Amino acid sequence: MAKDRNFLDTKRVDAVYRPVAERLKDYNEVEVHPALDVLKEQASRCMSCGIPFCHGMGCPLKNVIPEINKAVMEERFEDAWALLSNTSSFPEFTSRICPALCEGACTAGLDLEPVTIRQLEYLVTEEAFKRGYVQPHAPVSRNGKKVAVVGAGPAGLAAAARLNSMGYMVTVYEKSAKIGGLLRYGIPDFKLAKSVIDRRLQLMVDEGIEFVVNADIGKDISLEYLKRHYDAIVLAMGTPNARDLAIPGRELEGIYLALQFLGRQNRIVSGEESPDDAQELSAFGKEVVVIGGGDTGSDCVGTALRQGATKVTQIEIMPKPPEKRSPSTPWPMWPYMLRTSSSHKEGCEREWSIATKSFAGKDGHVKAIQAVRVEWEFSPDGRPLRFTEIPGSQFEIKADMVLLAMGFVGFKAEDLSGRFNVSLTERGWVKCSCAGVTEQNGVFAAGDTVSGPSLVVRAIASGRAVADAVDNYLGGGEK
Repeated sequence: MAKDRNFLDTKRVDAVYRPVAERLKDYNEVEVHPALDVLKEQASRCMSCGIPFCHGMGCPLKNVIPEINKAVMEERFEDAWALLSNTSSFPEFTSRICPALCEGACTAGLDLEPVTIRQLEYLVTEEAFKRGYVQPHAPVSRNGKKVAVVGAGPAGLAAAARLNSMGYMVTVYEKSAKIGGLLRYGIPDFKLAKSVIDRRLQLMVDEGIEFVVNADIGKDISLEYLKRHYDAIVLAMGTPNARDLAIPGRELEGIYLALQFLGRQNRIVSGEESPDDAQELSAFGKEVVVIGGGDTGSDCVGTALRQGATKVTQIEIMPKPPEKRSPSTPWPMWPYMLRTSSSHKEGCEREWSIATKSFAGKDGHVKAIQAVRVEWEFSPDGRPLRFTEIPGSQFEIKADMVLLAMGFVGFKAEDLSGRFNVSLTERGWVKCSCAGVTEQNGVFAAGDTVSGPSLVVRAIASGRAVADAVDNYLGGGEK
């Protein structure tokens, strides 16, 4: 790079957010992005490593990050966009919601602070849209083959976009009323404005991709119908089953799965639902407890605070992560360490090493959580192994609403039996090869449907990879 010492001389600029008092009044995106000059200087911190671990080990999409950073530093945004869009189907999504695995593998972060790769990706993408570099590119010719994609989340959309660019006629089937999957109905607008999804969706329509909504394959439309009308099928249904908590008192009112809560609020923001519908799903005036310490739990925290919760507590059975990278995840691995989201900074109590034992209620409605503190045993390098309950540590947390954000489990046999005729792994995911090929001829699978719950960036990478497998199966589209 032109400024060889900048990774030493220039400090990293971390994410900045709108003031808490302001952002709690709306559902607009919370992040404030630095000015161009600041980000150019941040790009100059890139060391242009001979072996760029950010690209090879960090990024599932294999974005050529040092080359993109150099183009940003030199204000060659058209070149930067060409490089980025060549490997990343939807950088406008990942630059907003990806935890930036690339930054965890950045060489500058080994002893100092990593390059702000995610913010630079956002700059490149939004500059490309603003400057008109992002245009629909329909295939010059079609190859005569048709592919159906079941599921319009990030994996399905990535597979559809790549197959379409190869000349296939692609139809995406989605059981919900709108396209986007978890992007639309799981991730709050304050992290990903739905206009960003709609902007990309219009491009895909202009490029010739067909979308069919309110279509539940296996119920509204049979798999046999798809097999008769399409040359290949891609299953990308995500992870439909949330992990529940089967403990005494679970039947009480006021206890909800996280996506019930988040999805409803997203539908209110988009106008699909009225705020007057299902008032019990509102956190207004309630003491809320979120069980689960991951990103979905954090999203519940931010949403509950915007709805007017009087208090929000987030509890997690896992131990509190260390402030700095754990020895159990040495560079360039994704570091196990404490992470504080924008929602946490808005006013939330967080507690770790807590196991929920039962729910207590009154008149059929939850009023408290009965919990116990646990003690963890760690491996020599600091990895949590197993826990035991601490005798006499039982306590109660008041709760008018409880949100279960404990991740997702695999498909149940009845979910797919008679619908797709595919086998499941022991953990409940669709069984297929590493290339996404299932035991059903011409049927492929991608994303969380195969891997279990993971990151949006990994779902996009999986969708792109399975598109290549479909293309190989169909002989490159040759008739």
